[in-house]
Amino acid sequence: MSPGGLNLDFEASALDGWIRHQVGGLSGDMLLEPIGGGQSNPTFFVSYGQRQMVLRKQPPGPVLPSAHAVDREHRVMAALKDSAVPVPEMLAYCDDRSVIGTPFYLMSRVQGRVFGDCALPGVDPQHRRQMYLAMAEMLAKLHQVDWQGRGLGDYGRAGDYFARQVRRWTQQWAQSRVHDVPQIDRLAQWLLDHAPDDATTTLVHGDFRMGNLMFHPTEPRVVAVLDWELSTLGHPLSDLAFSTLSWHLSPDEYMGMKGLDGPESGIPELQAYLAHYVDCGGCPQALTPFHTAMSLFRLAVIFEGIAARARQGNAIADNAEQVGRLSLAFAKRGVALMGG
Repeated sequence: MSPGGLNLDFEASALDGWIRHQVGGLSGDMLLEPIGGGQSNPTFFVSYGQRQMVLRKQPPGPVLPSAHAVDREHRVMAALKDSAVPVPEMLAYCDDRSVIGTPFYLMSRVQGRVFGDCALPGVDPQHRRQMYLAMAEMLAKLHQVDWQGRGLGDYGRAGDYFARQVRRWTQQWAQSRVHDVPQIDRLAQWLLDHAPDDATTTLVHGDFRMGNLMFHPTEPRVVAVLDWELSTLGHPLSDLAFSTLSWHLSPDEYMGMKGLDGPESGIPELQAYLAHYVDCGGCPQALTPFHTAMSLFRLAVIFEGIAARARQGNAIADNAEQVGRLSLAFAKRGVALMGG
């Protein structure tokens, strides 16, 4: 698809000139193809002949403080180069808004499969099981990364992670509130009152789920971990809890597959997934209702942000307004865990 056939919010010719200056050996016309399905940073396939790349940028218009941090995405993936956690090769970063209106970065394109449906339709049951176990293993590898040795010592703060996260997402909620959802307020206060005092610190992804993993075209192994916008230094159980939400949520609730994970599906039971994570060197501490409620709270606030962007007219996905209404469902599920 050529730039002329796209409804872009920037001048494709300016992007073309910048890329040709940054990346050598390009020939032919620039081809742009938007990648749909996400609710965060606009993403495009960029091709010049046989050279295939991917561009990620901030969305147009006003964004919340610390949101859509493409600079952090670029930094952490550059730091993970040649680590046990596979990521695309970073090619260039641009913070000059005069080029396409927002900061953006360019990376190599990895060939593989990304599944928007956690039930992994069309996959053999045996491969489904192996893919979920590969997901647990990859999360364990991520939490074993020597973040200090890779220059990420200032990528976040060590200790008091959960209390800081509750305060951060409460602020995000105040700034993006579209609907009256008292359950989010109740959940925020309960989480703050029950935040564990635990200084365990690793690199955390912040949005670790099946949809942010790329698998080999035919094999059940992870070839790239994607979408690092929410990554920081934090407690590994925050990632682990978020990755397990698929087992708790129904198929019509974004990343849910509850009811589709029976023995015939090949998808391992939740306890088997958690055990494999620990066996692969992940954090041995047990998940509690607090960790799951924390993940649901974050998800509720994130989806309120999606609704806010829909109201402003700069949402990424076409169904952003409909998806934004799920914040109430997530908040209710979190409140239900408060007595657990």
